[in-house]
Amino acid sequence: MTKEIGKKIIQKFDKNFSEDNKHVAVQRAVVKNGILASSENQQAYVDNTPVFSVDLDTGKVANQKQSGRCWMFAALNTFRHRIADNFRLKDFELSQNYTFFWDKFEKANYFYENILKTAKDSLTSRKVAFLLATPQQDGGQWDMLVALIQKYGIVPKAVMPESQSSSASSELNNFLNKKLRKDAVVLRKLVAENASESEIATEKEKMLEGIYSILATALGTPPATFDFEYRDEDKNYHLEKDLTPQTFYDKFVGVDLNEYVSIINAPTADKPYNQLYTVEMLGNVVGGKEVRHLNVEMSLFKKLAIAQMQAGESVWFGCDVGQYSNRKDGIMALDMYSVDETFDVDFKMTKAERLDYGESLMTHAMVLTGVDLVEGQSTKWKVENSWGEKVGSKGYFIMSDEWMDEYTYQIVVRKEFLTDELKQALAGNVTVLEPWDPMGALA
Repeated sequence: MTKEIGKKIIQKFDKNFSEDNKHVAVQRAVVKNGILASSENQQAYVDNTPVFSVDLDTGKVANQKQSGRCWMFAALNTFRHRIADNFRLKDFELSQNYTFFWDKFEKANYFYENILKTAKDSLTSRKVAFLLATPQQDGGQWDMLVALIQKYGIVPKAVMPESQSSSASSELNNFLNKKLRKDAVVLRKLVAENASESEIATEKEKMLEGIYSILATALGTPPATFDFEYRDEDKNYHLEKDLTPQTFYDKFVGVDLNEYVSIINAPTADKPYNQLYTVEMLGNVVGGKEVRHLNVEMSLFKKLAIAQMQAGESVWFGCDVGQYSNRKDGIMALDMYSVDETFDVDFKMTKAERLDYGESLMTHAMVLTGVDLVEGQSTKWKVENSWGEKVGSKGYFIMSDEWMDEYTYQIVVRKEFLTDELKQALAGNVTVLEPWDPMGALA
């Protein structure tokens, strides 16, 4: 039996398709309107009305524009909610450009260190190829944001506003990665030539200065000190003088970030539940907080998110946002599009199969700000996105509970909500996953 496709089988397929009236009718609709528009299910709108029994007031949404900073926006939004409540600040935002600057700077150093660690490995080794494929990018994880804040603090958006390259980051990423790959050539040669540690350190410092110069030119210079003046919702004027990014965080946010933990749901055979995981080569700040995940069953995953919202606090979460998601109307539901029926093809896979076979991983981070509970069970979730007010309901999305089960992978909650078993696991051994593990995906 030959492996090539013969003419007879194509003729057979064509005849079967052409003689099936359903296929021909659907063909007309899809050719004219496209796949998703022709597959849209109106019942999804009926089942996902924007009413929630637990509904946090979190204000106007932000807009990450043409950048991959969702993880950063989502985390800063959770802090913004706290500031808005405690200091009566309406439509206030923290500077995403400030954290963006330091993330890029630290990622460059993280890349250099990993290049040096693998300098004696072949260029064809999977780890070296992994590093060089994308030396740095916009995406990140919650613990990476924690590492940045613990080292650099945060500032109001008014102190370091958006720049062209923070709002549309592709050009900056292109040239940063050109430089990082060129620097990798130099560092690997130095190691091959048995250069001393001091020689390598001197060369790396020059490289980092070049990175700083690129970032300062494209994004602006991050402030070391600043004054912060504002009017609260009662029109009272306030002036805070001589703040640093660290003192601003302490005064206006004041949360111990070590009290938060990343919870994942990864039902794959290689990740038993109630155990702690990290991912090799995943991070940004050398010497900073390490990325760690506790893997739990989905029922517990949702209970933890609900508990934190019932306590009045929003929840950072990561998901595969492009799956069965209507971006315009802001609905994420498994029955949003009946593509299986449109093509008469079964696309169904289990969550574990999708992770194992590369069909799904975390692509986007947002904030849970509400949930609808019926007899104690969640039915749908309110989501604050960071794509501006022109999508969804003024920027807010609705996520069905079934969609949450299948395509949500990570939440961040306070440790106080963990069960005793999970608290013990948090203090236990850590399993190190390969750099390309799907749980190492950057939102």
